[in-house]
Amino acid sequence: MKQLRKIIFWCHLPIGVIAGVVILIMCVTGVLLTYEKQIMSWADTRNYRVNAPSPHAQRLPLDTIIAKARESKKATPSAITIRASVEAPAEINFGRDGGTIFINPYSGDILGEGSRAVRSFFRFITDMHRWLGAQGENRNVARAITGACNLGFLFLVCSGFYLWWPQRWSGKVFRNVMWFRRGLPSKARDFNWHNVIGFWSAVPLFIIVLSGVVLSYQWAGNLVYRIVGEAPPTPRVNQTSSNPGIKPSTNVSDATQTTNSLDSSWARAEQQVSGWQSITMQFPNSGDAPLTFTIDQGNGGQPQKRTQLTLDRATGNVLRLEPFSSYSRGRQLRSIFRFAHTGEVLGIAGQTIAGLVSTGGTFLVLTGLALAWRRLRGWLGRRAKSVNQQPHTAVEALGTAGE
Repeated sequence: MKQLRKIIFWCHLPIGVIAGVVILIMCVTGVLLTYEKQIMSWADTRNYRVNAPSPHAQRLPLDTIIAKARESKKATPSAITIRASVEAPAEINFGRDGGTIFINPYSGDILGEGSRAVRSFFRFITDMHRWLGAQGENRNVARAITGACNLGFLFLVCSGFYLWWPQRWSGKVFRNVMWFRRGLPSKARDFNWHNVIGFWSAVPLFIIVLSGVVLSYQWAGNLVYRIVGEAPPTPRVNQTSSNPGIKPSTNVSDATQTTNSLDSSWARAEQQVSGWQSITMQFPNSGDAPLTFTIDQGNGGQPQKRTQLTLDRATGNVLRLEPFSSYSRGRQLRSIFRFAHTGEVLGIAGQTIAGLVSTGGTFLVLTGLALAWRRLRGWLGRRAKSVNQQPHTAVEALGTAGE
């Protein structure tokens, strides 16, 4: 057992040192991304609250809202989101680079665009978190690095808990490894912090890092399905349309065609799920393409409260209704892993836990690197002392032998 502990320690130490800087970057950026959705929502709409003309006022027809948005941006929207709150503006998205504008759904007035500064900040932080800020083809290399460091981090969490576990339990040992102690010298303080933070962070950190591995590697995502006895889904081929050969509409006349009968389809979508908080419709690529809706009863990051709906464009008939409960166990678990990584699956409480654990991960890296440096410095000092105590010349060696 002692030998096994020694082997695990000497695996734990170099992996922590080698992957430490990348893990530190992922932890710090993870902290900054804790409340990304809430901060962006506040930044986007803090000055865009709307007042309904009357308690029972109806929103303008969707085609009117969309026409206003298209006229404002001189471009075709990619999606529209309407929220249940009567104070929330309609949100029109024009793709990753096209930005987002907000419209008063009762008057049709253009309220303004989303906060480009805040969105750019979080985009930069996300890029750092996922691929260390690399661009273009370099992202493949960076993705491989962050993926490998995620695997290393998973080993560190598991091996760290094993190393933390005391060989003999007592009240004093319990206090030393379970809670922070004051008045310790720097080395003992770092050791105490490393142990205490590691213990209290172990379970949520394991979930966050494990989900990160699932997101990093296709084989890990496929393993989620295989664990529950399902065949992994076939990888999707990127297509610009649900029907091969149909190109996305890029002019106003085509975009106008996609707005026919949207209100009746939207009303149909509202009837499918009670208590919805937001509904997002993706704009079809042609006049006869199906309409797809995401109906959300949660905060946007809870897959268990989300329903996917597909309607026939011409008749409004339901082609496919997919609440979370209709998913296979593998797909449910895979969806949960996606949002367990950010904690959003548990709402604001989960996000807070994820943020605290990411903060803890930051201190684990810093204290771990500090302990490793002290160990290296101590070894170098002992080695230098040993060399100084040895004879430096043949004459000294002979003299020592003669004595």
